[in-house]
Parts: sequence; C-alpha cells; structure tokens
Amino acid sequence: MRAAQVLTPTGPLDVVVTEVAEPTPGPDDVLIEVHRVGVSFPDLLLSRGEYQMKPEMPFSLGVDVAGTVVSAPEGSGFSAGRRVAACGGWGGAQERVAIPAGWVFALPDSTSYDEGAALPMNYLTAEFALFERGGLKPGETVLVHGAAGGLGTATIQVAKGMGARVIGVVSTEAKKAMATGAGADEVVLLDGFKDAVKELTGGQGVDVVADIVGGPAFTDSLRSLATQGRLLVLGFASGAGIPEVKVNRLLLNNVDVRGVGWGAYAMLRPGYMHEQWARLVPMIEAGHVKPPVGKVYELEEFGQALVDMDERRTLGKSVVRVRD
Repeated sequence: MRAAQVLTPTGPLDVVVTEVAEPTPGPDDVLIEVHRVGVSFPDLLLSRGEYQMKPEMPFSLGVDVAGTVVSAPEGSGFSAGRRVAACGGWGGAQERVAIPAGWVFALPDSTSYDEGAALPMNYLTAEFALFERGGLKPGETVLVHGAAGGLGTATIQVAKGMGARVIGVVSTEAKKAMATGAGADEVVLLDGFKDAVKELTGGQGVDVVADIVGGPAFTDSLRSLATQGRLLVLGFASGAGIPEVKVNRLLLNNVDVRGVGWGAYAMLRPGYMHEQWARLVPMIEAGHVKPPVGKVYELEEFGQALVDMDERRTLGKSVVRVRD
C-alpha cells in the first residue's frame, strides 16, 4: 500500500511516497481504510526530526485521519463500514492504518471526510485548552492568535460553542475573512492588536488569550488580559523564538500563563479523548464546529503541504486525499 514516509529527517521536501506493508492491528486497535489525512504542525516537526516523539525511520507521517472501519475489537463500539476520525502520534498518511480504539471517534453523518480529517488534533487541543486549562465560562471573551489557521479556527469555533465572545488576530487583511467565516465576532490585525483589543473591550481586556504563534506579540498579549485573565500557550508557529515571561507582570495584574500540552495529557488517560469528543459532538450538531478546510493535496504532495504550512500560506486546515 502507498504511504507518505520520512526516510531521513531532512525536512518536508524529502518526504516520499513509497510502498509499505499493510498494518497488522493489535487486539485493541481499529483498522481504518484512510480517505483523508489532516496536515498538522507535528508532521512538519517529525519531517525534521524535531518532534518530542522520535519514531524509528522510515515511518509514515499523518496525525489526523478520516476513513472507514475495516475491523474493530469486540466491545469497542465500532464495526466495519463505520465512518470515523482518528488521531495518533504519526503513521496515518497511508492507505490503511491501525489505531487504538481510544483514539478513534465516530463521525456524525453530516461531517465529510475532509472535515473529519480536520477535527481530531486541532479541535481536541482547542477543547482541552479552553475547557481543561482555560476554565472558560459562558460570556467571557477570548483572544485567538493565528486565527486564520487550522488550530486558530478550531479555537474560535470551540470558544463560540462554549458561549464566549471571540476576537481573532491575523497577520494580514487577506486572512480576516477566514477568521470571520470561522465565527469570530471581531477580527483585528496583529500590528497594533493590543490597542484594538483595548478599544473593543472598553479598556477591560480579555479573559483568555489563546496564543498559537508565540514570538514578540507575547508581552502585548499579557497586557491585553483582564484581571484574573489566562494566557494559554499552545505553540510557536511564528518561528520567531520562544518568548520569556517577566513574572512581575503576573503578580501586578493577577493573571496566569498556562501551558497547553494536550497530547501528553490525553494519551496517558484512557477514555479522556472520548469524553472530549462527547463534548464536541453537540457543538458539531449545533453548527458551531464545522472545520474550514483549506487546500486539498494529493498524497504525493504531502511534503509541499508541509512547506506551505511552514511558510504560513495556508488558510484553515489543509487536507491530503488518499482515496475518494
């Protein structure tokens, strides 16, 4: 079967499509015929050997998948032919994949394979960030950096599903429409966002900042928090380095900086991802959560999809087609 693989950790342009053996599912695994693969930031890091997990090479990329069940363990709740989404550390960018049942989720009938491949990692991360780490309450205001990207749009939609007001931050005028379409109540440009947020909140600031990009905007994000506000560190997509916190700012304004490490938390707690999915499904059914899918690539273009993401040319969630 075909698979998009890393043979050497030399970056996305060296990802190749090659033939590999079909997987043999373990006793707790669901065997999935893959239709779509989501393109995720960990894939980029994996291609460079920079991810915290270090699979033995060669290995297949692919964190998020959507497809149909081929076989499933008894009592898992899945049966052959069921449409599902799933996530794992890597290995999904191939024609079939075996994934533990605890990381597999039934897709609602209204959700396409493209949307299904855009759901697991980004939306479970956003839900973990806002619900578990952010303690978001209905009526609070959330500021989302990188609001036109895959995780940014997911965070907007989950925050709206939880009853929040959302202000998106984007780097260019061209990206405003994506963030607005995802559900943001207001969208501002990164240049000058602190003053814009102050005006939009009547000087009060926001209750939660979801920071996906890191970089030099970090200090102004702290300054944009209301009293007892929470800044959630989700990533460093800007590539401008990891910011440092002067902790006197936390003391003076009674604010928090909280790390968001969804994978390390969820994968060690059996059943936790299914609890999260159960909270997301009503948001999907109500229309709050509907992933904005960006460009759809062919499997042979997986490396180019990663380059486009790395160079911040993508809008929404990029998806790779494995089969129709």
